Amino acid sequence: MAKQTSGLSHEKIETNNFLMIVLILVVLLAGGMVEIVPLFFQKSTTQPIKGVEPYTPLQLAGRDVYIREGCYNCHSQMIRPFRAETLRYGHYSVAGESVYDHPFQWGSKRTGPDLARVGGKYSDEWHRIHLINPRDVVPESNMPAYPWLATTPVNDGTIAAHMGALRKVGVPYTDAQIAGAAAEVKGKTELEATIAYLQVLGLALK
Repeated sequence: MAKQTSGLSHEKIETNNFLMIVLILVVLLAGGMVEIVPLFFQKSTTQPIKGVEPYTPLQLAGRDVYIREGCYNCHSQMIRPFRAETLRYGHYSVAGESVYDHPFQWGSKRTGPDLARVGGKYSDEWHRIHLINPRDVVPESNMPAYPWLATTPVNDGTIAAHMGALRKVGVPYTDAQIAGAAAEVKGKTELEATIAYLQVLGLALK
């Protein structure tokens, strides 16, 4: 009896590298479309929750420092909906908190604690000491020190352009806010900006 094979048998796929790659890409594309596209039309992921406001120029400058210094490599900003996490950090994170974050700081990699709800947890002075030398307030900390932030001024020449770029992707900054951004951060240090950013994290969701 002659052996019958289908037009696209396992043997044909597994022995043809190009065909295998094409089929893998097709599967990934289809799966990605099914999972990602609906999120663009789901209001819970595209609309800000009540109380969420765009970052002020100083907070935005602090966020830039946070990203530049790689803080996200050790600190996530995503509390998962598990009892152990919510008991330690607070209410679990929701997408509506991060609609103005480009890029958002969600993730599961943690060397240090999650910072999604750190706003208001410590005083400005605590953050100042902690950023200059973490071991002064947390003796067992392995976080690096950032003393230069206290003497480095915020770049007031780029903040308006940054806000203008964010407006193009949906952050509702007004012309007046953008025009006054440079004056608002002028004379401020990167340490002050970083503290301003940290102090606003997680305050919108009670």
